Amino acid sequence: MQVVSYSFILPMEKEVLLKQLGERIREIRKEKGLTQVQLAHSLGKDQQSIQRLEAGNINPTYYYLYEIATGLDVKLEDIL
Repeated sequence: MQVVSYSFILPMEKEVLLKQLGERIREIRKEKGLTQVQLAHSLGKDQQSIQRLEAGNINPTYYYLYEIATGLDVKLEDIL
C-alpha cells in the first residue's frame, strides 16, 4: 500500500511567497526602466493592479503572470 503525503502551504508562508514574487516583479520592472503606469498600460491593466501585485496583495493567475512576463519581455521562469 502506497502512502501519499501532501504538503500544505501555511497562510503565513503564502504571504511571504506572494511578497517575494511581487518584489521580483518590481526588481525586473525597474531593471527595464519601466514605471508601474507604463507596465500597466502595455498590458491594458491599471496601475493599481501592478501596485497590488508588487506588494504581494494578490495571488495572480498563471495567465496574469504570463502577461506580466510578456510585458517585461522576460521568460516566465525569470519571474518565478
